[in-house]
Amino acid sequence: MSDRPAPSLQRLIKPTLDTPFHIDLDWWKRKGQDLRAYLISHLCPEHRERLLAYPEDMEIDCVDPETAEVRRVDGLWHILLQHCSRRSDFITSQTPLTDAVFRLLLLNSNQPMTPRQIAQALQKRTGRWEDPQKILQTIGGRVVHQGIRPVLE
Repeated sequence: MSDRPAPSLQRLIKPTLDTPFHIDLDWWKRKGQDLRAYLISHLCPEHRERLLAYPEDMEIDCVDPETAEVRRVDGLWHILLQHCSRRSDFITSQTPLTDAVFRLLLLNSNQPMTPRQIAQALQKRTGRWEDPQKILQTIGGRVVHQGIRPVLE
């Protein structure tokens, strides 16, 4: 039996253009990175200033427009998705690719997206075309950017 640790399943995956990616929230914890601080950096200036005045675990009541169900949700995620992400400067043609992918995944409620879907969403949102192969090379390599990783089936 070898003393070497078994390679993680993640490293054995060879992503393709049809591999779905998501923001791996556990990656942030394992790396000791502060996801909340990173999310705050994506807020518009007005909301960033406002949010910093609230406690870290701020929850707000949110009413589902279809069911009228009231749920408690994280205030940071709510502000980011319901306000800041709707601004025209949330994702622009000048936004670095890894930030743009991260923000698109946020907009998609972190539902997995393939490089092809990401390219289409980026073009729809900004008019900017990125080759899906370039997106795959950027987010599917050995270096993990902002916790964006392939989804383990």
